[in-house]
Amino acid sequence: NNMRHKPVRIALLGAESTGKTSLSLALAQALNGQGLQAVTVPEVLREWCDVQGRTPLAHEQYQIAKLQAERIFAVREGWVIADTSSLMTAVYSDFIFNDKSLYSDALQHQSHFDVTLLMGLDVAWKPDGLQRDGAHVREPVDALIRDALSSAKVPYKVIYGQGELRLNAALMALQDQLKNPRENQLRLNQLASTQAQREESQFGLNRGKTVWRCE
Repeated sequence: NNMRHKPVRIALLGAESTGKTSLSLALAQALNGQGLQAVTVPEVLREWCDVQGRTPLAHEQYQIAKLQAERIFAVREGWVIADTSSLMTAVYSDFIFNDKSLYSDALQHQSHFDVTLLMGLDVAWKPDGLQRDGAHVREPVDALIRDALSSAKVPYKVIYGQGELRLNAALMALQDQLKNPRENQLRLNQLASTQAQREESQFGLNRGKTVWRCE
């Protein structure tokens, strides 16, 4: 039936150097390892900067946001893991150019994701190409993302942890989707043999911080 092929869309949001790309690849690998069909949609901005040899100007942001959304929603089945969404472009337009015009469309798109994961700021900042400004911009950008999501009442979960712990935290956040019968009752314990201990240490580390944030 039609439901079987309905895509599960996951957005990874976060300030620069918070591990979106590595987590998106690790998630896809874990899901594919379970025999699920999972693809990642890379960040358009990164490609754009590589091709142009510079960061975009204010008027070029709209096209990047549009292309990011189009690529994500062009995938019509399986698990779709977006390295970033058009909301990140909207946030940077606001942060860098004081242009809030991209929020409306971006938040409309964001509401169509099944899960929104926000990367915690607990990973070390690393320089990586043109679009990285420095560790000092992470907190204000993180605040803008949270404000935008809250204003549109889009629920999200914050993902903390280093390396495999971060992957496990993300898998925990996807449990409701993973339990869906259309995924043949995927057994989460296969994804990480030491899941239970990790969950306890994860919860101890950030008691209450990984829960859904709802209005």
